[in-house]
Amino acid sequence: MLNLNLEELQQHPTPFYAYDLNLLRQTLQAAKQEAGKYNFYVHYALKANANEPVLDEMRRHGFGADCVSGNEIKAAIVNGFAPEQVVFAGVGKSDDEINYALDQDIFCFNCESGHELEVLNELAGKKGKIARIALRINPNVNANTHKYITTGLEENKFGINAWELEQVLAQLQQLEHINLIGIHFHIGSQITDLSVFRNLCTRVNEFQEWFASRNVSLQHINVGGGLGVDYYHPEQQPVPDFEAYFGLFDQFLEVRPGQEVHFELGRALVAQCGTLISKVLYIKNGQNTNFAILDAGMTELIRPALYQSYHKIENLSSGRGEVRYDVVGPICESSDCFGKAVLLPETKRGDLIAIRTAGAYGEVMSSAYNLRDKAKAIYMP
Repeated sequence: MLNLNLEELQQHPTPFYAYDLNLLRQTLQAAKQEAGKYNFYVHYALKANANEPVLDEMRRHGFGADCVSGNEIKAAIVNGFAPEQVVFAGVGKSDDEINYALDQDIFCFNCESGHELEVLNELAGKKGKIARIALRINPNVNANTHKYITTGLEENKFGINAWELEQVLAQLQQLEHINLIGIHFHIGSQITDLSVFRNLCTRVNEFQEWFASRNVSLQHINVGGGLGVDYYHPEQQPVPDFEAYFGLFDQFLEVRPGQEVHFELGRALVAQCGTLISKVLYIKNGQNTNFAILDAGMTELIRPALYQSYHKIENLSSGRGEVRYDVVGPICESSDCFGKAVLLPETKRGDLIAIRTAGAYGEVMSSAYNLRDKAKAIYMP
């Protein structure tokens, strides 16, 4: 697994995040190589992990930045991303965030409603600027993933629905400080069934025809991200199948002459390089189950509590006979559980536990609930 032995891990106060930068670089190189075959542009979604060493590797490998807040834009700029590589997405951009992005002259705003277009036009006009935008369109494609991370259905809050487009296009004719340069889609996250992306391509092709029939020229198509990773077998598949992913879009997406195709990948780039390391505080033997109580909890990794998601859990200290445990944290919530009936080597107080595939939506979603200290991060070169 990680490029640290047990003796080295024991030198760090738990809980902490351990990041394998070598695996991160392997992943980025694979993604860059496969996207490069088709001249696809990849923007890294900072919401997955915004740590500076991670952002540094993204910039070094030539990725752009996909941001969903003003502070993410600031982090991208501070860490060396060029403004023309920065995209600002999100259903609820504040005036201050929009003004900051306008001042930075970022590449594009992905806009999600007619009302947002009006506000952006007004703010850009006050600065004497023209805001480049892509319309985020809701394609009504089911991502077949957890309902909390599905974003492309008409019941979701995201995007402009197909039946609104005619009105939005008419509205754009009246907005002097808006320049429509593209269309944007994002249907969800942790998608492992690639046929979902084929369905997305079909819908994008249909929208392309719709705009072409109205003589609207689009400079770029942003198909979002959402490629999933293997949480169950992180050792067997540490790097996602970027060849199949990008190859599918090349095969089924009908790109017009001169158009660019953009992607927004987050989880697929960083998930496998991060592991949450925790220590066993207590073993509690119950009537129906045994509990392994860790010093990490939902404050460090909320995904299992929020999404009922699976993370592989390993005992790094023990080689004793196997026992089933509910692996839980110290937080005063019954949902503070990393896994139920997890088969582990017989576990005792002080053992180190690794919770794998935690590089995406782990540390970045941590909280200070119960006035908890923030877990540190360490990096292996």
